Amino acid sequence: MSPRTNRFHEEVNVQLKHSDVMEVGARVYVPVSVAECKISKRFDVIPSGTLYPNADEIEYLRRLVKYKDSAILVLNKPPKLPVKGNLSVHNSMDALAAAALTYDYDEGPKLVHRLDRESSGLLLMGRSRESISYLQWLFNDGRKAESLSEDWNDACEAMYQRYWALVIGLPKQKEGLICTPLTKVLLNDGKTERVVLAHNSCLEAAQEAITEYRVLGPTINGCSWIELRPHTRRKHQLRVHCAEALGTPIVGDYKYGWFVHKRWKQMPRVDFEPTTGEPYKLRRPEGLDVQKGSVLSKVPLLHLHCREMVLPNIAKFIVLHKQQLGGYRVNPEHDLKPDVLRFVAPMPSHMKISWNLMSSYLV
Repeated sequence: MSPRTNRFHEEVNVQLKHSDVMEVGARVYVPVSVAECKISKRFDVIPSGTLYPNADEIEYLRRLVKYKDSAILVLNKPPKLPVKGNLSVHNSMDALAAAALTYDYDEGPKLVHRLDRESSGLLLMGRSRESISYLQWLFNDGRKAESLSEDWNDACEAMYQRYWALVIGLPKQKEGLICTPLTKVLLNDGKTERVVLAHNSCLEAAQEAITEYRVLGPTINGCSWIELRPHTRRKHQLRVHCAEALGTPIVGDYKYGWFVHKRWKQMPRVDFEPTTGEPYKLRRPEGLDVQKGSVLSKVPLLHLHCREMVLPNIAKFIVLHKQQLGGYRVNPEHDLKPDVLRFVAPMPSHMKISWNLMSSYLV
């Protein structure tokens, strides 16, 4: 039944069903719990109907910005902060950035690629319609060669992303190229979606997925650091390739490496020193807090970080292409600017702790 108002204007509160038909003049009441929600434990409640962050949130978000020009923003995303929000998530990067990172622009920046909620590292955002169009083309796996200019094509060819990850175990080969397509399956509960290696699966059309990897050092405490360079950008590509293609799930990835984590936590903390061959026990440095999601904590956080990114200098090429198409003379100042930009983001605290514990054995 829908809410009805009798001739005496007495309102009857009835819970609506999805099949109910609303009458003209009927009122719908939304609970406060839906209209307002907390952005996080340490932030104030956002007033209903607004997504404007407070001063603390703006200051925090602007500290994440590593680079800003007329075309792009580059941020170092912390772990556990969602990138893309939904109806129940207000503290996502896209919602906060749209309100806090406008600077002197009328509109906030827009996302052009994604990072998983649990992962960290370099996140790129476009500041104008033109730059967003350029960036969306760059991050499109099916992109075709552009002939805007030879310098532009060379800069596009130089583009890459590099991730660092701590995995359980050691890949059989020190380096290699994973060319294994991915597909999505629905689990028995009928709700949970999972990405798996396609193999001969006919459940859904497979997507090409290519990842280049390189081992950074020896196995310590049953784990090893590896570098990942995705050539395609599929959902959970790196996590699935590490867990299923290499057989070495990323530390803290309980979605794709739960069973390996259970066995790994039961392993004795003994390895062999790589130079002498003597048994080596991982020692906890004095004064080091290992209970912050590091490799020695009871429940480690995901150890996947987008550390390095190289991409074309979008701001430069937008101006150059406008001048070329309009027949204007190219400003000599723009020729002095680099064709490509390179960014490197420091690891989050839990990965720094894990790195420091094993750094003396890295090669």
